[in-house]
Amino acid sequence: MTTLTVEAEPARSGRSSRLSALLSLYTATIFLSALLLFGIQPMFTKMVLPVLGGSPSVWSVAMVVFQTLLLLGYAYAHALVRYLPLRIAAALHLLVMVGALAALPIQLAAGWGKPPADGEAVWLLGLFITSVGLPFFALSANGPLLQAWFARSDHPQAGDPYFLYGASNIGSFLALIAYPLVVEPFLPLQEQSRAWTFGFAGLAALIALCATIASRRAARRDRAVPAYRAATVTSSTAALWRERFGWVARAFVPSGLLVSVTAHISTDVAAAPLLWVVPLALFLLTFVLAFRERMVPSQPVLSGLQILGTTAALFPTIAAAPLFVGLALHLGLFFVNAMICHGALYQRRPGAGRLTEFYLCLSFGGMLGGIFCALLAPRLFSTVLEYPILLVAALACRPDLAALSRLRDGWRRIVLLATILAAGFVVTFSILPASAIVFSLLALLALMIAQWRKPLVVTLAGLTLAVSTVHLQRSVSETTAFRSFFGIHKLALSKDGRFRLLSHGTTLHGAMRVTFDDGTPFTGRPEPVTYYGMDGAMGAAIAASRARHGGTLGGVTVVGLGAGSLACHAGPGEAWTFLEIDPEVVRIASDPHLFRFLGACAPGARIVVGDARLTLAEQTGANALIVVDAFSSDAIPSHLLTREALGLYVSKLESDGLLVVHISNRHLELRHILARAAADSGLVTYVRDDSGRTFSESNLIAPSTVVAMARKDGDLDALRQRGGWEKVIPDHRRTPWSDDFSNIIEAMVDKVRR
Repeated sequence: MTTLTVEAEPARSGRSSRLSALLSLYTATIFLSALLLFGIQPMFTKMVLPVLGGSPSVWSVAMVVFQTLLLLGYAYAHALVRYLPLRIAAALHLLVMVGALAALPIQLAAGWGKPPADGEAVWLLGLFITSVGLPFFALSANGPLLQAWFARSDHPQAGDPYFLYGASNIGSFLALIAYPLVVEPFLPLQEQSRAWTFGFAGLAALIALCATIASRRAARRDRAVPAYRAATVTSSTAALWRERFGWVARAFVPSGLLVSVTAHISTDVAAAPLLWVVPLALFLLTFVLAFRERMVPSQPVLSGLQILGTTAALFPTIAAAPLFVGLALHLGLFFVNAMICHGALYQRRPGAGRLTEFYLCLSFGGMLGGIFCALLAPRLFSTVLEYPILLVAALACRPDLAALSRLRDGWRRIVLLATILAAGFVVTFSILPASAIVFSLLALLALMIAQWRKPLVVTLAGLTLAVSTVHLQRSVSETTAFRSFFGIHKLALSKDGRFRLLSHGTTLHGAMRVTFDDGTPFTGRPEPVTYYGMDGAMGAAIAASRARHGGTLGGVTVVGLGAGSLACHAGPGEAWTFLEIDPEVVRIASDPHLFRFLGACAPGARIVVGDARLTLAEQTGANALIVVDAFSSDAIPSHLLTREALGLYVSKLESDGLLVVHISNRHLELRHILARAAADSGLVTYVRDDSGRTFSESNLIAPSTVVAMARKDGDLDALRQRGGWEKVIPDHRRTPWSDDFSNIIEAMVDKVRR
């Protein structure tokens, strides 16, 4: 008897070691696959920026592409698991991995050329799919496929393999965090692509090992009827489709919020991977925290935070909050909503036998959310109306709301409460004064907070609050919004009614006087204001360039049109060309009923639609002056500030020409970054910083920061004589920004230091 015990101990120890090694292999493989999957997203999107500009919409479309490819990968994995024997499925997937490896390294697909002036989203979809479609597709199938293979093993945890999804999302999370902090600041894009290729080759080897182990034991596991095969479906067809719809809906909401929150952040700060990855990293982190037996924070705590955050986000005054307060609120609320939705999904996960079906539904909901926010919403709404819609939908995703389905008269209660609230809404806005409307909104806020444990009341109150807020903002504001692929442009009158304003995001991008001080219509030649006043830094730079050229400039190219304010700096006999990426901006600036700068000051100016680097490269002849003024809200199109971009500008300048760049920004300091890149093109750099001056409400003259560059100091004599300009000495210890490298953190740190 003792001998049997002694012999059993090594057997148990050997089995334990084998199972531990098996779990480590699957965990490491899933982790590496997710690391590569989410490492490719910011890397390739950054490659696209020089082709189509720094619009946040580039990232939004990228998200749709990646979500669509993820869906296809999950569908492919589901088909392999459901319809093919494991050995054949494993061999087929290995062939797909080898084919993807042959398509590397990651780079822009050849033959796509210049993007169209319209239909940019469709063009981007094609570029992404042909460039990274196959590798991303192969990677996206690995998560559910490896979990399904593990579920057919003899490991004790095979019956509930969803914990491996945590390893997958940890890899994804680390990839996104590492990119802006470790990868982007230190590795050029070509080196990133090369390292990614080596990682993919290593992953293919691990996949081959997993496939070999799984295939060898497939027959024995099938005969033993493992947990994966034992799962049976006993629910009715209607119940199954209700369950699937619940999975899709709870994946739709956080995916849509991901796109809308990302667009908001990248519009207000910078179109750069650093800002793009923050919401996506939070999104993935919620999967790690929610896909576990004991979720922290708990659902009751999250529900309370959701109510407080939603009421704050929907209340109109939040728009006036400081930037970082608003970002903290929206990112925090996004995290809470994603946790609630993903926690509800984990609670409703099926058995291992339906694992790939579950992930397929999650991916389908995620794709629909991305399509709704990135492709449909810009065409359906003139403002970001999808955001409050999704916030209300998130309220309906709370797990405790499912209790309504057990109430026989649940739908009657919903209809009754909805009718009462709708009637109250109509009465409030039709009869009561503005003060009573605000009081009503506060009452709704109080109701949501007081009844936070009653999901039906909270959801309907949130819906009423969202509708009321949107209606109130439209009724008290005379703002007209125009939405395009590149953002939302708003037209409004100043508080005193004397100026028409054009804004993008949170930044004023042009203004024109429409009435005299006595209220009579203004009909004279429009005078540029805001950043473009004749006595401001931009006006001084243009005047100095004109003086350098004997009083008349030859060719002048302006990157960025805005309201057309700079057109009134044009002199007689000068040939001005405006390069503008957004056709909607061209339409606004060219409409004489909105802005008269172009028609009154430079009727012969050429307007070329397209990304400036592409359209400028096609220009013939040299320019006496090039002005770069192409910011969208506070977001910087970083591809217009790189060493390659400056080299292009220099090639289009006359020998004594001047390059002027408008760098006013609340969050980023760019003078030293520009000076370093300019040094590589043989340029000297001067800056005039008027940011310390006060904005003038009476004439709308805004302080600005402008950089001027030329081939030698003598070309800037006329500029220096005007005073206020300081030379920027390039710091050669910095790595110059290029199409392969940029470091937004560097610009943020410089801003803090000033």
